[in-house]
Amino acid sequence: MSSIYIVAEQPPTPDEFNALREKVGWDSVDPALAKASLAHPLFHVVVRDQQKLIGMARVVGDGYLYFYIQDVVVDPDYQSLGIGKMLMDKIESYLARAAKPGATVGLLAAKGKEAFYRRYGYLERDGEALGKGMCRFIQRQKT
Repeated sequence: MSSIYIVAEQPPTPDEFNALREKVGWDSVDPALAKASLAHPLFHVVVRDQQKLIGMARVVGDGYLYFYIQDVVVDPDYQSLGIGKMLMDKIESYLARAAKPGATVGLLAAKGKEAFYRRYGYLERDGEALGKGMCRFIQRQKT
């Protein structure tokens, strides 16, 4: 594997987005929805090994009070090589410029990845002082 990676503040293509999601065991999304969603972030970052997408992440939200880190994904063949750190370092640099005092930055950590985000100061919501973190997934209709 190459040891020089290209980091760019740009979105993946919808096909790349779905392919990388599938590689880590996540569902793919309708290509039209992926295209629309990828067109409206606050911030994108990708990591490539030459032309191959090996990592992606983005920040969504209103850009004022609420920022949400979404789709932090690293190709399993490239995990534990610092790619996730590259992505999060770019995100944290963006947030340092964009998020003003009083803003909230949220994320949902994949199970087992909580310690990775703790390194950046993210706290687990345990249901005590901060309240319990919750989410709801809208499922596709089975045809």
